[in-house]
Amino acid sequence: MEVTDYMGPLSLLPASIAIVLAFVTRNTVFSLAAACIVGVLVAGEGLMGFPNLLVGALGNEGFSWILLLEFFIGILIAFFQRTGAILNFSAYIAQRRMTRKRVQLISWFMGMFVYFSDYFSPLFVGSTMRSLSDRFKISREKLAYICDSTSAPVSILVPFTGWAVFVAGLTIGMGPIENANDAIWVFIVAIPYNIYPILAVAMVGLIASGLLPDFGPMKKAEERAMNEGKLVRDGGQPLMAEELTAIEPFEGIRTSLFWNFVFPVLLVIGFALGAVYFTGAAKPMEAFMLAVFALGIIMRIQGVPLNEITSTAMSGIKGIMPAVIILAFAYALNDLSAALNTADYIVSISESWLTPGLLPMLVFLITGIIAFSTGTSWGTYAIMIPISVPLAFSFSGGELAPVVYATLAAVAGGGVFGDHCSPLSDTSILASTGAASDHIDHIKTQMPYALVVAGICLVIYLILGMSL
Repeated sequence: MEVTDYMGPLSLLPASIAIVLAFVTRNTVFSLAAACIVGVLVAGEGLMGFPNLLVGALGNEGFSWILLLEFFIGILIAFFQRTGAILNFSAYIAQRRMTRKRVQLISWFMGMFVYFSDYFSPLFVGSTMRSLSDRFKISREKLAYICDSTSAPVSILVPFTGWAVFVAGLTIGMGPIENANDAIWVFIVAIPYNIYPILAVAMVGLIASGLLPDFGPMKKAEERAMNEGKLVRDGGQPLMAEELTAIEPFEGIRTSLFWNFVFPVLLVIGFALGAVYFTGAAKPMEAFMLAVFALGIIMRIQGVPLNEITSTAMSGIKGIMPAVIILAFAYALNDLSAALNTADYIVSISESWLTPGLLPMLVFLITGIIAFSTGTSWGTYAIMIPISVPLAFSFSGGELAPVVYATLAAVAGGGVFGDHCSPLSDTSILASTGAASDHIDHIKTQMPYALVVAGICLVIYLILGMSL
């Protein structure tokens, strides 16, 4: 979409509509689509400007690359489910000597290990560890907290996950970020500034090890479980999952924990890290593609029919489509923001009081509020990144600088923080499901922990911003 003339306050209309509708409807796709339609009308393109906007925003190499990566991630997760690798992993853990502390620490470690999907992680960890957790009288709320606070926080820190690709992809075209490889590299450099998920994951370890005692509603839940043997409070309604995933393991074959689970994960990690070392880019799409092809071959050797392999792959692609749709509209809104000079207008009205020192802190806070109200991190990223990152570039003179990295990281962390506190969050719902916890009890017990970490983050971002 071509850049229009200076639009003044009207340039804020598309982003404002996206934010307001996200609050009111809690439907990110509808909010982004409505914002795009209004935006093309404001730009004077008419209703036909909407399909033209989508063609321009999506018909490029950058979006195609991200689309393929999302597809390969969905396929790999579906293959894990179909081979029964999850069941094998559960049996392996159950054979080890356990104590109450060890169960919590292993759950924490597993949440960090299964980093490649925030949807898969809480279901996998909760369902795998629930029987052991129950045996040692760990409250379901505690298990749900461990699952929730090691899923999205870890996914947003690892540079070759769907989260990383989504966030990085939204920055393409901003400042000197010209392509997907540039975007991934900026994401990697911004990781040390992503304070909330780092502290959130660390806090789980401290709580699980007993170095930091439980407090607030979580302390009461743990006392109830230990003293009364009640894993769920009286009147609580656990979100019990009938099965770990919608895809059942294929019958009649003997699968291997190493070849069907560990080996593909090692391929992803090894290829991505090797690519960073040799090429300077993580190459996550290629890493997941390699793992998918390798696991598909392994499945065929183990006796899974070719038709079953392709059918499972299609199920994986279908499962990842909601993220792809959000990403598509996010790209379109990004183009609109650039065409309407939204960032330039915001700078013009805020330059008298908004400073680089305040930007990361305010971005973290605003992003958290939006994510809390809508229950979605990704939808919030789609709204906030096209606004906040160009602002950061305006302060840096269009160059990659600490204020840009800190702002991008503040958006990434703020989305996870708001998601952790929201009862509408899909990942929190999955954590409650995997742990078989009452969902509202999970939110009530997790929220004080999230607020403590967020409060520390606000102080750190303020101090950090003043030093930029």
